Amino acid sequence: MRYALVYGLISGSIVILVMIAGFELTAPDSFVHSLWYGYLLMLAVLTIMFVGIKRYRDAECGGVIRFGRAFGLGVAMAALAALAYVVIFEIYLALTRYRMLDEIVARAGDARERARFEWMLYDPLVRPCLVFIELFPVGLIVALISALLLRNPRLLPATR
Repeated sequence: MRYALVYGLISGSIVILVMIAGFELTAPDSFVHSLWYGYLLMLAVLTIMFVGIKRYRDAECGGVIRFGRAFGLGVAMAALAALAYVVIFEIYLALTRYRMLDEIVARAGDARERARFEWMLYDPLVRPCLVFIELFPVGLIVALISALLLRNPRLLPATR
């Protein structure tokens, strides 16, 4: 569980902190505010999970790990990364008095879309769930690929 905590929390924290820095330092119409940038950043940073699973395989399992154990560790890392992502994002929103949410709602098209965004973004029970599922599926993909690759002990073998 230590590996899941360390690598999961580091991954999620880095993703959201880099995103927040991008939001604060760039114009609202820049590439940094696009979905492509966000998901590419998530994918790149969540490769830290691969490193964590490999480290666990090498240090705790003698260089060999089964798919199920590797995937389970990856899922735990992804869940903790998404949790860190949510917590830091909520802190950011509170510190900025929800300015980002106001900007998103203001950009919404018609009144119906604006009302839907307001419901989703301003509801304190819905918003964290939406933010969680923004990162968690990407983490699941990274966990799956990592487990598939690292079950082969010849891939990046442990050095002693």
